[in-house]
Amino acid sequence: MFQVKDTIVSPDLFDRMFVCDYAACQGICCVEGESGAPLEKGESDRLRKHLDAVRPMLSPEALAVIERQGVSYVDEDGDEVTSIVDGRDCVFTTYDEEGNCLCAFERAYRAGEIDFLKPISCHLYPVRLTRYSGFTAVNYHRWEVCRCAEALGKQTRTPLYRFLREPLIRAFGEEWYQEVKEIAALLEKESPRE
Repeated sequence: MFQVKDTIVSPDLFDRMFVCDYAACQGICCVEGESGAPLEKGESDRLRKHLDAVRPMLSPEALAVIERQGVSYVDEDGDEVTSIVDGRDCVFTTYDEEGNCLCAFERAYRAGEIDFLKPISCHLYPVRLTRYSGFTAVNYHRWEVCRCAEALGKQTRTPLYRFLREPLIRAFGEEWYQEVKEIAALLEKESPRE
């Protein structure tokens, strides 16, 4: 484990190779799982703020869930998460003609309609954050649906921290990310990759 500012970072961020292979997985992480996407404090407010912008993209089933329970709920672990449809899809999951999953918020953001990309847990995936009183743990969450991403990461020789550059900077800032890069450089010097 490595301490970077007020975070404890798993060695997996440096050792694991990972590049999302969207063509292979079709965004299945928006569908599979036991509960919705974890939300940081204040994110449910942002989801509600921009709900009208994404509403036309949502399925009737998703709209019914939002009407009934809202954009989020508290799961069995006591965490606030996005609402889900029939125990599967995040309510903000949309599909293109080929059946690929797309986040409604990300679609609206990329179209310049809103200023909120998506929950940080979605942007950071497969990294998960766990908040403790004195620090935040930054860990890699291994999941069967991401095996294709691990394979592509190995093929392209892309460590997880490098693949997640943008969301890590969004979560912790540029200075934090520079420290992570310095750790990566030291590790590479000690044990170069073949």
